[in-house]
Parts: sequence; C-alpha cells; structure tokens
Amino acid sequence: MLVQKEITMNQVLKTIRTAAPARRDPQELNFPAMLERSKAEIARALPKHIDPDRMLRIALTAFRTTPALAKCKPVSVLASIIQASQLGLEVGQNGEAHLVPFKEECQMIPGYQGLMKLARNSGFVKDIYAHEVRENDHFVMRLGLERHLDHHPMPGRGGFPASEAMRGEVVGFYAVGVLKDGTPTFVAMSVEDVYQIRDNSKGYQAAKRYGKASTWDTDFIPMGKKTVIRALCKMMPKSAELSAAMALNDVADRGQSQNISLKEAADGSYEAPTVVDEETGEIIGNEAEQSAPGAYAQPQQAQPPKEPQPPVQAQKNAPKPREDVLTKVIGSMTAACTEDDLNEAYIRAETQVSGVDREILDKEYEKRLEEIRKGDGQVGSLL
Repeated sequence: MLVQKEITMNQVLKTIRTAAPARRDPQELNFPAMLERSKAEIARALPKHIDPDRMLRIALTAFRTTPALAKCKPVSVLASIIQASQLGLEVGQNGEAHLVPFKEECQMIPGYQGLMKLARNSGFVKDIYAHEVRENDHFVMRLGLERHLDHHPMPGRGGFPASEAMRGEVVGFYAVGVLKDGTPTFVAMSVEDVYQIRDNSKGYQAAKRYGKASTWDTDFIPMGKKTVIRALCKMMPKSAELSAAMALNDVADRGQSQNISLKEAADGSYEAPTVVDEETGEIIGNEAEQSAPGAYAQPQQAQPPKEPQPPVQAQKNAPKPREDVLTKVIGSMTAACTEDDLNEAYIRAETQVSGVDREILDKEYEKRLEEIRKGDGQVGSLL
C-alpha cells in the first residue's frame, strides 16, 4: 500500500511539474487548472479519511478568496491544504486554519479555533475557551493556594453584556481549559504582554517593515485569544495533531519556511523544522510567549492523565536536553512543599524535557509526591 501511494504521489508531482509553458495556455498552469488535471491522482494519494471532492472545493475557495496565493507555487498551496486536512482542520472553516503567502511558498497557519478543536479532539481536554477583558468589566484573578479566575462583562440592558464601546478598551485576555477529569486550568495576560508577543513576531515585524497590514492589525482580538490559547496549550497534555499544529505556527511566527512537501503532507510524515538552543539543548518555540512576565497560569490540581499519548511529530527527532537542564527542573520539584507547588513545578518542567529524561522526571515526581503526602517533605516550611 505504501509503495502504491509513493507511485501515486510521484504521478501527481509529475503532472504538476511537466506542464510545458511554451505549448500551454498560461491559465492552464495556474492552481485551479492544476487541481483539475491532477484530481484523479490526488484522490488516490489522499488518506481514506479525507474526502477528495470536499478537499478540492476547499482548496479552490481558499485560493480564490486570497488573491496573493496566486503568487505562490501551486504545489505549496495544495500541500498546505492537505496538511491541514491531515490534522483535522479545514481551511477557511470558522477560522480553523489559514493559508498565508510566504515569499513564493504557501504556509498553513492554524487559527485559535483550530487549536481549540484539536485540544478537544485530543481526549485530554473536556472544554477550552478564551475571552478578552475590557476596562469596565469586573475581572478578578487570585493566585496562591486557592487559585481563582472571575470575569463579569459590564452589564447592559436586560442583564446582557454592554456594547464594546461602553465596556471600554481591551485590557487583557485569558484562556481556560478543563481537563478530562474536570480539573480547571487557566492563563491570563495583560494587553501589554500580548503587545510584547506581537512585537516579537517575525511576521508582524515583516509586515511593518514593508508597510503591509498584518492579522494583528485587522484581527487583534482573535490574535489575542490565540496568544493565550497557545500559552495554555503549552501547559496541557497534547495530542500529536495539536503539537504539530503548534509547531507549524511557531515556525511561521519565527519567519521561517515550513517547507511542507506534497508527499509528506499526503502520507502524514511531515515534521515541522525545529530550532534548538545551542547552550541548553532546548527546543525553541515562541520565546516571548513562553516568558512573558504577565502570563499567569493556574497549574493542574492533579497529575496529568496517564493515558499513553501518541508520539509528537514536531519533536520526534529533537535532541535530548542537557543534563544541567534535567537537574534544574528536578530541583524545582524537590523544592516544592505542597502538592499544588509540586504540580506547578512539574507542569513547567515537562515542557523542557523529552524521551528518557521525561521518564526520569515522572519517577522523581512520584517520589516527591509520596514524600509530601507522608508529611516528611516540607523542606520550605520556614520560608
């Protein structure tokens, strides 16, 4: 079956690449014409769960509603659409995924609705959502041992939320996730910290440099929601699809090419390129988003679900963190005095290690948890 798919995909590529400009009408070489010529081969190459006719309709609609895609290589547009389908996202459907030109290449960028969909589909998350907070809303966030988040939009007539003009300017964003076992978790950021993340985005910087409007300019509130959703997803258990979607977003946000090939998109073998810190060995994502000083988060109140998780495509070949990183994150758990502190330390630590180091981290978590529950682990009680 794999050999047959290889042959089919080679046929698709051959159909796309062997059109001779000297003998063909220029219109025949564009994206819609390419889809029509390659329809049969594409249908045979796609995974069974993707309806080829629906995928082609989505591709044509997305192409026609984004004129700038005409400047991209047709094969990159098709590969991006197939990649979105592989992840379970539909381009242009409720903002699940977007096609964005990058030089001569088309990039697939998941929207915040798409990230929430993948989080729900993972089986680890019962619910997830995000909201903006305006200056006249009632908003209270409490940290410490009893963490709490409370948001009441300014009321208007009949008890409904007042108009945006009455509620005032946006002052922040928050995202809430409810795990499968009912445990809540949240992330909240001030609008200033969201601005910081925006300003560090390579895509935003490029748009400003060339005098173009970016999605931050045209859709600031959805982008703010996406920022806190991404920060929240980094803390929660993730499926391979969600991890891959976030990796694709991070690559584009760094101003790099995703390099999605048609073959990799069709057979599900695509892995987003990673950037590794030479000093720490850590995989670099969106540094501003991970370290924004105002990104307050409520950790999970219980250990993450123990169901086996599928391998994360985006980190499959990532190098193992150096020993000093592992020592540091274990030290943060050892210093924890309560289960809440331990869970918070564990959630932060698990994003920095993988493979064998993750197994060591899990064992240290269990060991420290047992010490705390026995009452002989209160090392910081005098502080």
